[in-house]
Amino acid sequence: MGNATIKDVAKMAKVSIATVSLAIHNHERIPQKTKDKVFAAIRELNYHPSHSARGLVKRKSGNIGFILTEDHFLRTEPFYTHIFMGAEFEAHESDFYILLTTINSTFKSDNKLPRFILERNVDGLIIAGKVPKPFINEICKYDFPIVFVDFLPNTKRQYVVLPDNITGGELATNFLIDNGHKKIAFIGGDIEHPSINDRMKGFKNSMKNAGLEVEDNLIDVVEDYPGRANGYIAAERLFKKNKNFSAIFSCNDAMAVGAMQYMKDNGIKIPEECSIIGFDDVVADNAIEPPLSTIRIPKMEMGVEAMKLIVKIINNNSKESSKVLLPVELVKRESVQRL
Repeated sequence: MGNATIKDVAKMAKVSIATVSLAIHNHERIPQKTKDKVFAAIRELNYHPSHSARGLVKRKSGNIGFILTEDHFLRTEPFYTHIFMGAEFEAHESDFYILLTTINSTFKSDNKLPRFILERNVDGLIIAGKVPKPFINEICKYDFPIVFVDFLPNTKRQYVVLPDNITGGELATNFLIDNGHKKIAFIGGDIEHPSINDRMKGFKNSMKNAGLEVEDNLIDVVEDYPGRANGYIAAERLFKKNKNFSAIFSCNDAMAVGAMQYMKDNGIKIPEECSIIGFDDVVADNAIEPPLSTIRIPKMEMGVEAMKLIVKIINNNSKESSKVLLPVELVKRESVQRL
């Protein structure tokens, strides 16, 4: 029989739907003789228990909501797409479904929440990247367990998965210093974002430890978003303000690509006249000329760890905050030249 339902199993076994669901989960209240009848019916009907059927006992949907802002879900800058893929792969292992949705980056408190939140059709949420404070305030009213990825919110209980941004900032800066660069500029967007801010902290740490001055006119962090277009604008401002630097550390690869485009448009040779290093290691870096040196973030692993953490919280009803910090790696390519 194709597409058999739990009702069909109950009818064949001559028991209630709730009894079928309890038998599927080997509940101690169900006698072994009844379980045998239920499983005989399941085999004959070739029935596969759905998440909703399991939910009759567990009182869970079997769904995890995955949320990010629209500007983080881009084909050109697929950082968060890889995080989602990691979560999706792990969801299969954990027997959960992932429901993906995006929200507006300017979400207001009177905006409509995602449908699966309003209908309480998820057991927990994974939120990737920075989301507006009004959105966090609204979803916290629903008391779902939430894991934040690549963002550190100011909430009562915090479950977060982050790359080691400070160490990454130090690795990138030390690489430039080890190649003889002393006048190093830093460009960034959305500097209040915890990840971006930590990368700048790493930059300043390394400069200080090497006895090098962090010059204010070599730091450009006024843009509100770390995208390619803003990287171009930041580089333009930087070069017009002060040409007395030999390298740029960009807070991410997207801004680095924008800065590289500005340099190409204005005849500034990379890396002969200015070296540059990014942060993230997105696939598109391999097609850039010259190939971009960067800090590799284990993006898919972040998604995997986020999924493992949300499942652990759901299954154990955890109330303690948890922070998972993943290591990063220096990737040496051709955009940095030794002086």
